[in-house]
Amino acid sequence: MRGVYAVGRPNVGRDGRWMAAVLVCGEGAVLSHRSAAALWGFGAERDARIDVSMPFACFHGAPAVRVHRRYGLRPEDVAEQNGIPVTSPIRTLLDFAAVARLPTVERAVNEADRLDLVDPERLREALGRYKGERGVARLRDLLDQRTFRLTDSELERRFLRIVADAGLPVPLTGQQLNGFKVDFYWPDLGLVVETDGLRYHRTPAQQAKDRRRDQAHLAAGLTPLRFTHQQVRYEPGHVRETLRAVAARA
Repeated sequence: MRGVYAVGRPNVGRDGRWMAAVLVCGEGAVLSHRSAAALWGFGAERDARIDVSMPFACFHGAPAVRVHRRYGLRPEDVAEQNGIPVTSPIRTLLDFAAVARLPTVERAVNEADRLDLVDPERLREALGRYKGERGVARLRDLLDQRTFRLTDSELERRFLRIVADAGLPVPLTGQQLNGFKVDFYWPDLGLVVETDGLRYHRTPAQQAKDRRRDQAHLAAGLTPLRFTHQQVRYEPGHVRETLRAVAARA
């Protein structure tokens, strides 16, 4: 890239090209949008041009660089990965949502959560700081159902309605069982139902606790089931038929 040189390194690789693009754009430039998503590991570059955000208007561009004029990047919007200045994971997801197709954005959010870069609940809360910016509305619409969580009373009311539709007896709620507090329990059926707030990946610590919980119930001869709040609210038919099938087998 004109004005940037790699001494003694004939092959600079992808990171080298990204760094060169940032350097050629000058002070305050950072990798962003699709290129930043690829650097963080939750996106892929779709063309040869590199996305760079910069606060100045004096740069006239380079064939390999797609420049985004930015005057509102905050300190928390900028990070460093592999030695390359880059937009933060939250800022990157917001920019990515403005330029990528919705299924691709959803995969990026899911992958960022899996990589422990940002979880959907924290991402949804952060959107309030970026009101009016491109990508906010699309990302909010995507996240609202995924981070959707019923109150305890609303969850119980909706779930018990599904239980009745499935023809099951009313379960016990909030019982201590095998060292854990369970959401819904049918002693006669040997069935335990737990409800999770998120559709997305839970943290490793949460996943480990969930496995221990389910293993304890299985070791006691019970059948553990898990439904998300989102399923209880938006997919009651699936929950009902699953309950019916498991109860019939029990």
